[in-house]
This record gives sequence, C-alpha cells and structure tokens, in this order.
Amino acid sequence: MDALFLSRLQFAMATMFHFIFVPLTLGLSLLVAIMETRYVQTGDEDYKRMAKFWGKLFLINFALGVVTGITLEFQFGTNWSRYSEYVGDIFGSLLAIEATAAFFLESTFIGVWAFGWNKLSPKMHALSIWLVALASNLSALWILIANGFMQNPLGYVMRRGRAELADFMAVVTNPFAWQQIVHTLSGAYLLAGFFVLGISSYHILRKNEVTLFSKSFRIGVVFALVFSLLEVVQGHMHGAEVAKIQPAKLAAMESLWETKKSAPQYLFLIPDPENERNALEILPIPGALSMLAYHDFQAEVKGLKDFPKEDRPPVTLTFLSFRTMVGLGFLFPLLALWAFKIRNKLEENPRFLRLLIYVIPLPYIALEAGWVVAEVGRQPWIVYGLMRTSEAVSPIASSQVGFSFVALTILYTLLGIADIYLLAKFARKGPEPAN
Repeated sequence: MDALFLSRLQFAMATMFHFIFVPLTLGLSLLVAIMETRYVQTGDEDYKRMAKFWGKLFLINFALGVVTGITLEFQFGTNWSRYSEYVGDIFGSLLAIEATAAFFLESTFIGVWAFGWNKLSPKMHALSIWLVALASNLSALWILIANGFMQNPLGYVMRRGRAELADFMAVVTNPFAWQQIVHTLSGAYLLAGFFVLGISSYHILRKNEVTLFSKSFRIGVVFALVFSLLEVVQGHMHGAEVAKIQPAKLAAMESLWETKKSAPQYLFLIPDPENERNALEILPIPGALSMLAYHDFQAEVKGLKDFPKEDRPPVTLTFLSFRTMVGLGFLFPLLALWAFKIRNKLEENPRFLRLLIYVIPLPYIALEAGWVVAEVGRQPWIVYGLMRTSEAVSPIASSQVGFSFVALTILYTLLGIADIYLLAKFARKGPEPAN
C-alpha cells in the first residue's frame, strides 16, 4: 500500500470518527439552551435538572470531539501538505476564522456554563449556553464553507502555481456550501432530537422521572419532526445542486451508465462497475431521475460512460451510501410523526418507546453515509475540477503513514470506548435528584 492510499484511509477513518461527535454537539447545544430557557421562563425545576442532565452528556461529547478534531486538522500539514500549499491561502483563512471567531468563543463560554450554575443569575447562565450553541454552529458553518470550496471552487485566481483568494464573498456565499450547511445542520438537529427521544424513552419505560423525561420527549420530538421533514425537502434541493455542479457524482449516486433523456430511477439495482453496467435493475420509475435532478421529466441526465474512467468516482460505495442515506432519510419523518402523535400518552405505547431506543444509532449511520457520498463521490478530485487527490498527498514514506494510521486507530478506538461508556453510564443514571 502506497502513501496515497494509506493517507486517504487514515483521513477517512479520522474524519468519520470525528463526525460521530460533531452532530450531537451541534444539536444538543441548542436543545440544552431551549431547556434552560424554559427554566428561566417558568421557574420549573424540572427544566433546570433537565438542562443539567442533557448538558452533562453534551460536555462528554464535546470534550472527545475536540480531541479528535485537533488530530484531524494536523493531517493537512502531515499527510496533505501539497494540498495545503496549493489552496492554503483560501482554506487556511477559513479555518483560521473558525478557530478565532467560533471555537474560542465556544470553549470560553462552555466553561462559564459548566462552572457557573451557582455564580451567575439564571438569565446570564442561560445566555452562556446560547453563546455556546451559537459558537458551535458558527464553527460548523465555517468548516462547511471550507468544504464547499473543495466541492465547488469559487473566488480564487491562479498565481505562481497555486490558488489564491481573490473574492472572499464569492467563497462565503458559495451556493453549494450553503446547501451543505443546511443539509448537515438539519441532520445534526435531527440526530439530537432522536437521541433525546431514545434516552427519554429508556427512562419512561423504567418509570424513572416520568414527568421530567416526558417533558424532554416533547422537546426532542419537535426537533426530530421539524428537521426530518426539512431534511427530505432540502435533500432534494441539494441533489439538484449536485446535478448542476458535479454530474459525475450524480451518475455514481444513481449508478447511471448511459446518458438518457427522461432517465428512470430504479427502486432496486446492483451496480457492476467492472462491466460498466448494472447487474440487476428492478422497478423503474420512468423519468424520475430527470425530474429529481433537473425538475423536468424529459431532461437529459449524463451517464458515467460519458466521463473518462480516470474522472469517475467509485460507483458502488457512492451508490450504496446514497441509498442508505435516502432510505433512512424517509424513515425518520415517519418515526417522528408517530412520536409526535403519542407525545401526550407515552406510557400507553411501550413497544414504540422501546423501538426509539434502538433508533438512536440510525441518524449517525445516515449522516456518515451522507459524508461518504459527499467525499467519495467527489473523487478523484480533492478540489473539484482543480486538484486531484493524488496530487495533494505529502512526499512521505508509506511506512510513516502506516505507523500514524495504526497509532491513530488505537487512539480513536480507546476514545470511542470511553465515549460510549461515559455516555451510557450517565444516560442510564438519569438527572440529579430534586432538592
């Protein structure tokens, strides 16, 4: 295995592991802020205890997310130095803004919130968690704008063999980036909603703090319902943007080999990339792909065979990840609607509550699958149409990358075990006893 393959494998592992923590941090910060605000508005001690309980899970998740995020960013210098040199003027400036304008704000006020319960007035304490939530989501926004440049490079000029920033506003207002921002943040809020639903269901089934967790359930179900519906609508819009900007990715997502007008969408198919065809195609919906991609049943959709082989993304992985994401994406609104329907009679629906506990991992799977589509589907480009991934890797020996890959895998495994253990321990323990 060469340095390029190992570097890609290492970065994929690090990114996917880091992203386990990110969406829960984004969504739970807002939910905790809402819960504490309800305490300030009503004086109901249940909301205060609720904010402390979910806030403790948020802090665990945040701490481990920071550790994995730092090691991830180091790889731009160690494994992808040619990329950093080529687009560092643009990519580096965006990450610098993220660190100085968002991460420091988040880190400061998370300390204020964690240790300020008996030192600040209720209103000022609630303000501190709102600032944490704002900073967390601003941090995600700047990182997604940076990724948006990789997906759809805008606002640059070529000078001395590297891309340099020419129009900051073009980078910041990149339409592809904003599609990703809405899609990713909606997914994060959806995940946090189902996380709250699952753990609340666990305690309601065990008759533990039923009143408190019923209130938690009702807050979480609004998040789960609103953002699962938004994700379906916005996912369609995002797909149309992909069709316009990255047609090869769209073709791989649907395993479409031949360019077709009124292109059908198959409910079930098996890709066969070796023979540039599909081994099996069942239940076509005529014109559906054309409609979804271009809002026109008669529109032409470009197939993979119209792209040079060296410019095609890996088809099977992109296709399977896309189908996983979409399938789960349509499941979540159905579950959320049912949860909303029973929100005032939870103890009468033990089977559904038990189901919600097992649903907790599904939003994680959907979000990870979505990022596989975004990143694998962009290949062979690290910056779409501008720089190939093979051109971006550092000039280092494969043995060096192999060593760091093994070391990081061991580190992340230990961190993952610690995270699952701590989250499970404190989630089962429940909130502090009422005074």
